[in-house]
Amino acid sequence: MKLSTLIAAITLMSACTAAFAQSYPVRPIRMILGFAPGGSTDLVARLVAQKMAESWGQQVVVDNRPGANGMIGADLVAKANPDGYSVLLSSIGPMAINASLYKMPYDIVADFAPITYTGNVTNLLVVHPSVAATSVKELIALAKAQPGKLTFGSSGTGGAPHMAVELFRILAGVNVVHVPYKGGGPAMADLVGGQISGSFASMPSSIPFVRAGKLRALAVTAPKRSPAEPQVPTISEAGIPGFAVLDWQGLFTTGKTPPAVVNKLNAEVVRILALPDVAERLATAGVEVQTSTPREWGDFVKSEIAKWGKVVKDAGVKVE
Repeated sequence: MKLSTLIAAITLMSACTAAFAQSYPVRPIRMILGFAPGGSTDLVARLVAQKMAESWGQQVVVDNRPGANGMIGADLVAKANPDGYSVLLSSIGPMAINASLYKMPYDIVADFAPITYTGNVTNLLVVHPSVAATSVKELIALAKAQPGKLTFGSSGTGGAPHMAVELFRILAGVNVVHVPYKGGGPAMADLVGGQISGSFASMPSSIPFVRAGKLRALAVTAPKRSPAEPQVPTISEAGIPGFAVLDWQGLFTTGKTPPAVVNKLNAEVVRILALPDVAERLATAGVEVQTSTPREWGDFVKSEIAKWGKVVKDAGVKVE
């Protein structure tokens, strides 16, 4: 092929891509979640979908596809046409931690185009009132004095609450027992009932019990204090420097989607999440909005894959 012909072909392709991005979307968009309805990710998806549909005049359908620790929904987007009409709102488990625990049906980096960070859900280190610890330092001392006795429930293997337990074990040098449940609800029920000692539970699920005196909050897992409970210190402040577990979530589409389409999606979602009514609704539910450029989001996810891969290896975590 002559150089002039090649240049002409590239120019034509660029023009077609630009025209496609400018007209996008011309049909409904499917926003897939790998989780059941009712959680914080579902709330974010439905708020964003509603505002996006109002703005673009195209239906945005939220499609819940729970199962396999969020991987069923993610795999649908990984294998979709790279045209921006299938997007994924997912979280730390399917898009970072699972890479070190499972044989993945997709490659997180190669098979997805990152769009934007959407937010973080703060988790609380909470214990049953019968546990003789009113601070993180006292909890560590108790765990060292009674190795293997303290039990920490989670919503299941591979999620942020489970990884917080493993990071706590490693950084505090303690022997505590992880108890996986089939969801955060059953874990919280057993914790309030005193069947387990504690949990690194989501703030929306745990705060009502803390305020009712049925649980004791010792710290938040995020790098900074939560505006919802500013008196509760971070775990890093309270005795384990460097401890941080962000139960993050964000938006992706299929790999090789034209960058102009990805950028258009990014701009729209960032705009929506900055709307006062959206930010207020999410803050009330314990979701702290955070947005980014596609590149920043992709770099962050890569760093999280590496971070949690090391935690999984060091802790010897296996799928239960």
